[in-house]
Amino acid sequence: MTCRADAEGARWCPSPNFGPRRGGLKPSLIVLHYTAMESAKAALQRLCDPASEVSAHYLIAADGRVWQLVAEVERAWHAGAGEWRRQDDVNSRSIGIELDNRGNHPFSAVQMDRLEALMRGIMDRWQIPAAGVIGHSCMAPGRKSDPGPRFDWARLARQGLAAPPGGGRAVPTSADMTAFRAAARAAGFTAPVQDEELLQAVRLRFRPWGRGALAAEDFTALPGASGVA
Repeated sequence: MTCRADAEGARWCPSPNFGPRRGGLKPSLIVLHYTAMESAKAALQRLCDPASEVSAHYLIAADGRVWQLVAEVERAWHAGAGEWRRQDDVNSRSIGIELDNRGNHPFSAVQMDRLEALMRGIMDRWQIPAAGVIGHSCMAPGRKSDPGPRFDWARLARQGLAAPPGGGRAVPTSADMTAFRAAARAAGFTAPVQDEELLQAVRLRFRPWGRGALAAEDFTALPGASGVA
C-alpha cells in the first residue's frame, strides 16, 4: 500500500476501508459526494473508522485542505449499490471524492478551487473524460442526493471537468415519461428506479432548479438533447 498521496498537496491519512479493484478494472469515473456531516474532522474520523465500512479516495474540507485516504489504484468503499451506463460495482470503476458540506449550503470557493485542481490530476492520470464525472445521485437515484442542488456543476463544465447540459437530440413531440426514461438511459442514468426518482436525479445533475411535473426542459437539459421534434 502506498505511504504517500497520489495528488500534490494532499495529506496522506490512510483508511483501512478499501480493497483491490475487481476484475482488473481501472478508474473510468469520478464520483462526487458531500459528507452531510458537521465538520471535515468528523467526516475524516468516520471515513477512517473500520466499523463504518465506508471510505473515499479523497476528502476536501471547506477551507481547502485535502486528505487522501485510499490509494487511487485501490477500491474505496464510497459508491455502494447502483449503476452508471449499465455498469455496476461503481467502486471498482471510480475515484471517490468527498466534499465537506452538509448538503444545504453553497460550496466554498477555495474548496471548489482545490476540487478542480485535484480532478485535473486524476483525469490526466487515468484518462477520464468529462462525461465520466458524475454525482453519487447519478448512479444511485432515490438512494442518494449528493453532491446536491447547491453544487456548481456548471462551473466544472465550463472548464471541461464535467459534461455540460444540452446538445443535439430532439425532444419527442409526446414528451412523456417513457420517452424521458429512454433519453435519460442514453445519457447514462440506467439504475432501475421509479420515474420520480429518475427525474429528480437528472434534475440534481443538470437542472437543480427544476420543479413539478416532467417538462420539455428536462429533455433539453440532458446531454445530447435540444430542440423539439
